[in-house]
Amino acid sequence: MPLLLRISRLIDGLNERVGKAVYWLVLAMVLISAGNAIVRKIFNYSSNAFLEAQWYLFSAVFLLAAGYTLLRNEHVRIDVIAGRFSPKAQAWIDILGTLFFLMPMAILITWLSWPVFVLKFTSGEISGSAGGLIVWPARLMLPVGFFLLVLQGFSELVKRIAFVTGQGPDPVSRHEAHAAEAELAEEIRKLAEGKS
Repeated sequence: MPLLLRISRLIDGLNERVGKAVYWLVLAMVLISAGNAIVRKIFNYSSNAFLEAQWYLFSAVFLLAAGYTLLRNEHVRIDVIAGRFSPKAQAWIDILGTLFFLMPMAILITWLSWPVFVLKFTSGEISGSAGGLIVWPARLMLPVGFFLLVLQGFSELVKRIAFVTGQGPDPVSRHEAHAAEAELAEEIRKLAEGKS
């Protein structure tokens, strides 16, 4: 288990760095979008390349940050029911969900999207829009993003197994931010207690 926890920390570090780098893609997307809108209004000029660059960056933000989002425990969750369980029961729910849902889906998408990227890369396909960009960078985001998600899923699995076996701390307690779902669950709990 110590070796797996060390690997888990390396994966966490990788996704942390990727996630923080993705912040800059958001800024680039905003600047390109604003610049394109300004040029279109002032000079009556627009470029499909700028529009597609926004789309590529938007895709990169969501796909490349998926592993980082899982690391930060910020994916959409249904905590109204599971939030009432003990931390170990919640860890078991996460273990089963990761094994039977997250990992098979993410591995399958990684596997199936790689040949699509290779085809687009080797063919040098360019967007059908006039002045459009090459297609392969957008197609590369899919296997890379889901591969990062697979890695983080493995890391989260290791941390939760370590927790339920008493070999590690509760991985969820590190990220006890008040997410909207947690606040909603707390309000529902308070309302239920107030009525009884």
